[in-house]
Amino acid sequence: MILVTGGTGFIGSHTCVQLIKAGYDVLVIDDLSNSHEDVVNRIKLITGKKIEFIKGNVCDYNLLTDVFRKYKIDSVIHFAGYKAVGESVNKPLIYYKNNIDSTLNLLTVMRNFNVTSFIFSSSATVYAPTGKVPFSELSELGKCSNPYGWTKYMNEEIIQSYCNSNSDFSAVLLRYFNPVGAHESGYLGEDPQGIPNNLMPLICRVSLNIINELTVFGNDYDTEDGTCIRDYIHVMDLANAHILALKYVNGHKGCKAFNIGTGKGTSVLEMIKTFEDVNKLKINYKIGKRRAGDVAKLYADCTKAKKELSFTPVYTLSDMCLHSYNYMKLNYMKGV
Repeated sequence: MILVTGGTGFIGSHTCVQLIKAGYDVLVIDDLSNSHEDVVNRIKLITGKKIEFIKGNVCDYNLLTDVFRKYKIDSVIHFAGYKAVGESVNKPLIYYKNNIDSTLNLLTVMRNFNVTSFIFSSSATVYAPTGKVPFSELSELGKCSNPYGWTKYMNEEIIQSYCNSNSDFSAVLLRYFNPVGAHESGYLGEDPQGIPNNLMPLICRVSLNIINELTVFGNDYDTEDGTCIRDYIHVMDLANAHILALKYVNGHKGCKAFNIGTGKGTSVLEMIKTFEDVNKLKINYKIGKRRAGDVAKLYADCTKAKKELSFTPVYTLSDMCLHSYNYMKLNYMKGV
């Protein structure tokens, strides 16, 4: 059985679908602080199989102990954590406590029950914002611009240290770039509670008149059209990367980090234009001032993931735009 923490969230839920399709039994722990329990039913609609679900916080050590005692867990995929960059700046203590305590609890309970296979949901925010692209796994780490990024960096250090001290333990750190998109069925997608921080949910809300206007933060960067360039990857490609990582982690020892992106950069204006073309509509936007902490270009060198995990993205930018819009169009009125 695979324990998936944060499994009703955006990336976690799509990964659960792919885990089930790959033949794994799935157990989810999630406190539903940024997701909905109905996701459990939606996963069943897609796969025909209901996952085991426990409502709870991974920071609850006693809960984790009870879960590991009750279920025979073979591997852990750890998504659970707070993830809003702006909020982490305003509430740093909450972010450090939640995101780091959850990992410490998991590793401790895993040690107690001799579970030695671990996949961690990391982020490109662990890289130092040097502006030198593409970023490879050998690029400089640290110098994070916000507490959220520091929690990912610190968690990687904790996991690496534990691997160094336990020769039986195997961990994979997946450094995501910019996940977007949704399941083709429209049952699962990205619908963060509150005001979104990321580009695609904002574009979707403008397209459906939930938000009047999109602000593009700066058009004077050293890029072709002056707007920031990022590496957007479809959430289903990202979910499939976890299946490949699970196979890898059970055949290797130690700790390995992999970039998960497309290796291609897309500007903000290019994303808006693709969204308009694919969905045959117009997005109302304005050019605003640069946002503090943004770098001009951020995209991945995915050579290592391709070579060692056999990871190759298959979804296009058009797919990302189409699937995101379809999900929001079908679901936003329901609040799911």
